[in-house]
Amino acid sequence: MTDGNHNGAGDGQENVPSRQRRRFPGISSRAYEHPADRSALVALRKLSGFDTVFKALSGLLPERSLRLLFLSDSVRVSDAQFAHLHTMLRDACYILDLEKVPAMYVQQDPKPNAMCIGLDEPIIVVTTGLVELLDEEELRAVVGHEVGHALSGHSVYRTILLFLTNLALKVAWIPLGNVAIMAIVTALREWFRKSELSADRAGLLVGQDLQASMRGLMKIAGGNHLHEMNVDAFLEQAEEYEAGGDLRDSVLKILNVLPRSHPFTTVRAAELKKWAATRDYQRIMDGHYPRREDDKDTSVSDSFRQSASSYAENVRTSKDPLMKLVNDIAGGAGDLGGKLRGKFTGQGGQSGQSGQGGQGSGGGDGGSASNGSSDRPSDN
Repeated sequence: MTDGNHNGAGDGQENVPSRQRRRFPGISSRAYEHPADRSALVALRKLSGFDTVFKALSGLLPERSLRLLFLSDSVRVSDAQFAHLHTMLRDACYILDLEKVPAMYVQQDPKPNAMCIGLDEPIIVVTTGLVELLDEEELRAVVGHEVGHALSGHSVYRTILLFLTNLALKVAWIPLGNVAIMAIVTALREWFRKSELSADRAGLLVGQDLQASMRGLMKIAGGNHLHEMNVDAFLEQAEEYEAGGDLRDSVLKILNVLPRSHPFTTVRAAELKKWAATRDYQRIMDGHYPRREDDKDTSVSDSFRQSASSYAENVRTSKDPLMKLVNDIAGGAGDLGGKLRGKFTGQGGQSGQSGQGGQGSGGGDGGSASNGSSDRPSDN
């Protein structure tokens, strides 16, 4: 394995983790990618006009300028600078078997942030705010998260998203031009939110410490006051967020998340904990996972089938009022009007009819729960 600055054979360093963790030789990004991530990317590529825009931007994006900017105005991670980050980066690439270690920079910014960008070769950037906020194991999960983006090839689309977001602001005065760009930006954001779930999984495979991953997400949400926070209580927030309110709240959730490039932090924590408890995760840890050498044999239809299965399972198990309604309709639930009234008013699924001859048919659906942002260009 080589890195951006040294030819691993002659630098006198072994590319081994700083503590004993499992390694995944030849692992394919398919092993940890969220099904919705793969299908959203496939759908994105099928979006009308995307190929044209992508080909045009590939030649226009100032990637060389971007690299020079970080080289001149940030600190490049190496054996001599931020050596502990350099060790973490090499560890992460060793564990995920990424042959070439990406260049990594530390940028002065009090906002905790990290991102993986670049068209030809990925660049990882972390801010001083993030380095100061997280402990070693929490930071290891973030570095693994970014290496997961690099292994999945996400940096290309992330770079285009950043460019188009800035471009949309500049051409906002051109109605049709802005609409066309925002359509692609919206599709990119939808994909990127799903890709974050994939990268969180990669971070867990690198750190192999679920509690550290949970703590890191908590700190990103609430700052460096860990003694004031609790992982279980934090995850309860995700439960309340998903199940609370009625259909009006479900619509507001959709509107709130549309302009964001990331899922909400509590949702990310809940999703990661759920995946860590699955047989898929355990099989990876046991050494049974898809290999890169088999990537060429995978099919688009398989990705869509896996994604459809994932979405169907999410709808079936979701406690969100809108998802429960979708599940009821798919199951042929009767009295749709009554259910709609109940879910919009938060009063359950009663139709309000006085049943004749005893109990009402079917009863309530249990859909009502008792308790009821702007986009941040971050990638942590």
